[in-house]
Amino acid sequence: MAGAIIENMSTKKLVIVGITLLLFQAFAFMVGGLLAPSPTTAMPYTATKCVDTVKHRQEKKWFMPWGPNRCVKIQSFKEAVAQKIEANNIVFAVHIPLPNKEMSSWFQFMLVILQFDIAFKMYNQIEDGAMVTIDVGLAYRDDTVGEWTQMAQSFEQRKLNCNFTTTKTLENEGRFYECDLMPFMEVGSVSHKYYLLNMRLPVNERKKVNMGIGEIKDIRLVSIHQNGGFTRVWFAMKTFLTPSILIIMIWYWRRITLMSRPPVLLEKVILALGISMTFINIPVEWFSISFNWTWMLLFGDIRQGIFYSMLLSFWIIFCGEHLMDQTERNRFSVYWKQVGPIVFGSFCLFIFDMCERGVQLTNPFYSIWASEVGTELAMAFIIVAGICACLYFLFLCFMVFQVFRNISGKRSSLPAMSKARRLHYEGLIFRFKFLMLVTLFCAAMTVIFFIISQVNEGHWHWGERTVQVNSAFFTGIYGMWNLYVFAIMFLYAPSHKRYGDEQSSGQFFLLLSHSLIGFCPLL
Repeated sequence: MAGAIIENMSTKKLVIVGITLLLFQAFAFMVGGLLAPSPTTAMPYTATKCVDTVKHRQEKKWFMPWGPNRCVKIQSFKEAVAQKIEANNIVFAVHIPLPNKEMSSWFQFMLVILQFDIAFKMYNQIEDGAMVTIDVGLAYRDDTVGEWTQMAQSFEQRKLNCNFTTTKTLENEGRFYECDLMPFMEVGSVSHKYYLLNMRLPVNERKKVNMGIGEIKDIRLVSIHQNGGFTRVWFAMKTFLTPSILIIMIWYWRRITLMSRPPVLLEKVILALGISMTFINIPVEWFSISFNWTWMLLFGDIRQGIFYSMLLSFWIIFCGEHLMDQTERNRFSVYWKQVGPIVFGSFCLFIFDMCERGVQLTNPFYSIWASEVGTELAMAFIIVAGICACLYFLFLCFMVFQVFRNISGKRSSLPAMSKARRLHYEGLIFRFKFLMLVTLFCAAMTVIFFIISQVNEGHWHWGERTVQVNSAFFTGIYGMWNLYVFAIMFLYAPSHKRYGDEQSSGQFFLLLSHSLIGFCPLL
């Protein structure tokens, strides 16, 4: 029986393959760092205070903060009091984007963060656990003269979490509280050019609506969307990688089916890993440029979840199938205790995602973090998933330790072998040790780039070039997953070469060593 390509390929060819993959990996980082802009852009807005002069309006009216049909504005609430304008007749209007700009479907999504500017007053302080009730509407249009079309309407509540850093005395009246940012809106598709937000803060003393929230001076918003330039680079990368993984997957499975025996469990799992990678690669996002597919964010999360679940399950089966001490192999039912926590953790994250983005398909203003119960529920799902991930990591470390122990035991028998067999096995051991070093390097690079992307606010300057660290992280790590899956299917496909009559023994040692390769993307 022929062994795998990694076992029979010459060292020269393996070096060429390794250098080629390394160059592609470097290119993936360079694409994001040198060609693509920053992944996202944040645009700040201050809501304009419009006056609704009609007390009992029969139909919905949208208030524009600027332009030929701009609303009647006031500068402050003192002006409203002087003109005897009630709080219920004040509309906070925000036009997205700013004047002389327009949104684009290349932006993919729009996330809006809310913050209140609240002044301290001795007679009107923020009460503990104060909730702000917001009557908010979202509309859109695709030209500057057309009518606004309602997209969503909702009554939302957000809990104020504000601190007053100085002493609460008359001398400090007028100073502002330090209030936390609050999630306000998320739209999974930016298919229109212009958006308009109209917000009211209705006051009802009898029902204690918007009471004890302090003296609100302004409402500030921050709109975050994906950069169109980054979207183009990302789509191009997915379009290029999809046929690459698809071709190697078809080639790999064709080699498996040409063998005289039926495929074993490990070979099926490698194919499943390739299918999940292809599924996440398929650039269906191109259709979102022409269609208003608000579910694309949720669909992307589901695709990622399937891939990571398959990857975690693959590592477990990969190690288990190559352990000499395991008497039962080649049956998926043997691994239900190990794969079960992975499925359960993935299910918890899926439920959390459905509670957030699933509801946002009909109400973009919904946030599971807006209520205490929702926050506790979300944290519970995340904690359970984190516990499952920790248990998985510990168990995988134990399995890798067993693999190392088996390899050490196998190596102790090398001196008793013939020279040809000993050289063959020593070559295999060297290859797998080298691959282990490369694996650890990949893991270290993943952690480093993750930390840099979190602490770095935007970009570094490198000579005359601007290096976008966050973009490099996204494209580099995404490229690493594809190169990893590509290498697994290529190196472990059946080889057409044979190694004399010692192949069965060599194949057995190869099985013990396979699991070392799966350690790389774990971190």
